[in-house]
Amino acid sequence: MVIALFFWLCVFSIVYTYAGYPLLLAVLARLKHKKLLAPPADYAPTITLLIPAYNEQAVIAEKIQNCLDLDYPRDRMQILVVDDGSEDRTNEIARSFVDAGIEIVCNPPRRGKMAAMNLAIPLARGEIVLFSDADCFYYRNTLRQVVIPFADPGVGAVSGARKIPRTDGMLSESEGLYWKYESFIKAQETRLGSCTGFAGDLLAIRRAILELPPDKIINDDFYMGMQVLRRGYRVVYAPQANSIVRVSVSAQMEMERRARMVAGRYQALALARQVLPLRQPFAVWQVVSHKFLRPLVPLAMIGALLANILALIVPGDPNNAWVALGYPVNWIFLGLQLLFYALALVGNLLSRVRNSKLPFYLYLPTFLVNSNFAALVGLHRFLTRRQSTLWKRTPRREEADASQVTHE
Repeated sequence: MVIALFFWLCVFSIVYTYAGYPLLLAVLARLKHKKLLAPPADYAPTITLLIPAYNEQAVIAEKIQNCLDLDYPRDRMQILVVDDGSEDRTNEIARSFVDAGIEIVCNPPRRGKMAAMNLAIPLARGEIVLFSDADCFYYRNTLRQVVIPFADPGVGAVSGARKIPRTDGMLSESEGLYWKYESFIKAQETRLGSCTGFAGDLLAIRRAILELPPDKIINDDFYMGMQVLRRGYRVVYAPQANSIVRVSVSAQMEMERRARMVAGRYQALALARQVLPLRQPFAVWQVVSHKFLRPLVPLAMIGALLANILALIVPGDPNNAWVALGYPVNWIFLGLQLLFYALALVGNLLSRVRNSKLPFYLYLPTFLVNSNFAALVGLHRFLTRRQSTLWKRTPRREEADASQVTHE
């Protein structure tokens, strides 16, 4: 019975993390809806776009031009590029925009993103600081949309929506579906008070309450968002504030990016007392369910498989087979698990042969197995302290055309 109990505990944790929590949120959001104060018609607080950059010569010109083309009063917007000791032409290209009002901060030699931002923040003049990435682009109305929630004095931070162009084959399909799933969760969390997911390519925080993370922090966006919650402010999701991000050039590169992100989540787990808003039990439940349980899913998947195999060796009570994993239920569940992993294997093999959309019965197992394998890599890096806090640019598919994006 102990084997069966462990098996069902693993299965429950997986189902709750992926489906149970979002469904609970949707139900609760229907019962309780915390509204935001509407802004005045001419609401346009000053805003600083802070763009850390390291070896971004391929995209920095398009990024700056994209920012210049945004629909926001130019005298209310500061664009601050922070070059963290780039070894390519990033600084040279950025300086070619100085006459257009772009401000440049140089930070040689390279010391990491946090050191670069700590150097730049004292120069930020905006009431709102918007953290961006050099390889993402905004819709023309993004700034207008991201500042709207700040009209409510109880809002301390706003997270935008990430859009993935559906032109890059299976990777873009999987990433696009993942971010739609994330958007649903963050929208329901916001209706209940605050969201707990923060996209680092579009995260705006009130300058007066901004607290930058220590240099050792891997997921800086998560840390900053949690500090806003700990100070009693709301963090809300603005689905109309859009950022365009292309997928990585390969599945291997995408797995590398995910491994780094999950290593950061394990770090956050280890620092739970420093990041959780402990005086807000409801928010703690949200963070644990949304962010802390996900990196544990691969361990639960392994646990369910091992428990199932043990149930073949020591089968449970056949009179209560569905609960106790007795014969033939133990074989049925093992067959289902092996089929799931076999479908993932086929999906990965097909994706290498052709870069096209997989049928759903192959896509979902492939995406889940790949994501959770990356989580195991992230766990290994965290435990062995091999995950550097120095960010490395993930090569993307052909960069989005800023002239098209800003007119969406």
